Amino acid sequence: MAIVIDLQNDRGYRDAPAAGEFRRWASAALLETHARLEQTICLVDEAQSRELNLRYRGKDSATNVLAFPADSELLDYDCLGDLVLCAPLVADEAAQQGKPVAAHWAHLVVHGMLHLQGYDHQAEADSAAMEALEVEILDTLGYSNPYND
Repeated sequence: MAIVIDLQNDRGYRDAPAAGEFRRWASAALLETHARLEQTICLVDEAQSRELNLRYRGKDSATNVLAFPADSELLDYDCLGDLVLCAPLVADEAAQQGKPVAAHWAHLVVHGMLHLQGYDHQAEADSAAMEALEVEILDTLGYSNPYND
């Protein structure tokens, strides 16, 4: 399986992981086999995150990750959708939580990829199942349980 990451870093965040890391994390979170998958990951600032979160979720605050599933039959390639990560917020949260920033990036990419595949955490049972899957995937990547930190 080949996964192509379209990494959009228009703000030029120098501390952001390389595309290869994003590809490794996104690949680990794929639950189905894809012959070739094109995955968009967009890094934004807090103002952009807040605007998108307000427009699409009705929440007037920046958030660390947003997932926009691809529902278009017009796409002529395999794509789960778009992930939008707020780079400054990811770094701030990692520092506040005392965890390695790479581990937090990995967690949020895995979390977002699971959202793109239909997982959510609205109901308690769904949340528990999604968290367990995240922990399992992160373990295969060499990261500790983010919910124990």
